[in-house]
Amino acid sequence: MSIETVKYQKKELELKALLEITQAINENKSETVLLNIFKFTCLIHLNIKSLVLYVTEKDDFDQRIAHNVKANIPSTIPRTSVEDNQEAGRLSLTLSEEYSFAGLDIYIPVYHKDKMLAILLLKTKDEEKELDLDFTQALTNILVVALENKRFARRQLEQERLRRELEIASNVQRMLFPEQLPVTEKLTAKVTYFPHSTVGGDYYDLIQKSEDEVFFCIADVSGKGMPAALLMSNFQAALRTLLRSSSDLRMVVNQLNFTIFDNTKGERFITFFLAHFQFSTGKLNYVNAGHNPPILCIDNQTGVEELGAGTTILGAFKELPFLETGTREGLKGFTIHLFTDGLTETINAKEEEYGEERFYEFIKRNPCELPDEFHQRFSKEIGDFGQGMARRDDFTLLSLKFT
Repeated sequence: MSIETVKYQKKELELKALLEITQAINENKSETVLLNIFKFTCLIHLNIKSLVLYVTEKDDFDQRIAHNVKANIPSTIPRTSVEDNQEAGRLSLTLSEEYSFAGLDIYIPVYHKDKMLAILLLKTKDEEKELDLDFTQALTNILVVALENKRFARRQLEQERLRRELEIASNVQRMLFPEQLPVTEKLTAKVTYFPHSTVGGDYYDLIQKSEDEVFFCIADVSGKGMPAALLMSNFQAALRTLLRSSSDLRMVVNQLNFTIFDNTKGERFITFFLAHFQFSTGKLNYVNAGHNPPILCIDNQTGVEELGAGTTILGAFKELPFLETGTREGLKGFTIHLFTDGLTETINAKEEEYGEERFYEFIKRNPCELPDEFHQRFSKEIGDFGQGMARRDDFTLLSLKFT
């Protein structure tokens, strides 16, 4: 057989190998199918007897193909254990003593720009017959790029799925907040709310149980994103169910604590402030469960008052270690500002926090102002302080003026 005939047959086999792998890629075959086609193509059409293929996965190289290898080879090779000297054509693999690549005498690296994507280790069938390393590398490159594209497509689909889930969660969460806050002769309310991400872990509510009594609250779940939003959704549903049947704040808070602990096994917690006001008696009852104390400002009185009486955070203990109810009686005209720590932890360019002291001083300068005007002034105040710095947490300010 002439040399030209041998070369022709070799090229024919290589073209068959290339055709089979590209056809499988074009037909969008699964990763398993692509890997199998590549393996059998190498064994049938090319002068290859044994091979191992490692493909990059995050910070490691994972074994994807291993055929006819007698040595004990690792399933994963850390990227830090791989050193490829391209100029010298030498690959150095740092392995544990139990592993070996004995019998595999050829290595072919696959690069994209400067990043190594895969390592092919192999042994030829007939050492006298030449193996076209360039073609083998090109074929491996085609496979690895196809696998990378599939992985990228999976990530894209996963990100799209998460985006849709977040969008649904965001819509559901918006439905949990009051559709409208009251603006009446007896009560005017205003909220400023900025979630840190698409879904937030802050919650506020105002529930008019009758013409004579109203509940209002604010809460902050530990953590951010979807888990915090889901826990807050469950919390809101439990709270509204309890308030429909009882006005006993002690019972409501104890039951909420048990529900959160039962659901999260103490791994997440909620800071919470709940208050109940009766217009006919002017009596305000409240419980503060580890939340930033709301600020009470009474008409025609100087100074402000923190509403801190209550208990510890909800969900940290199966049973609350202590619980007291705060009470103010004979109230007529007064304002309450409820807020989450995203407000006081707003930072400026110097990494300084806005802090509770600045907020208290701002309230003292604008005592018992109508909520709408108060929020306009405060938006300018916090905007001037933050100087456009990105928020690090959900931000909620709820102001209620009782007349």
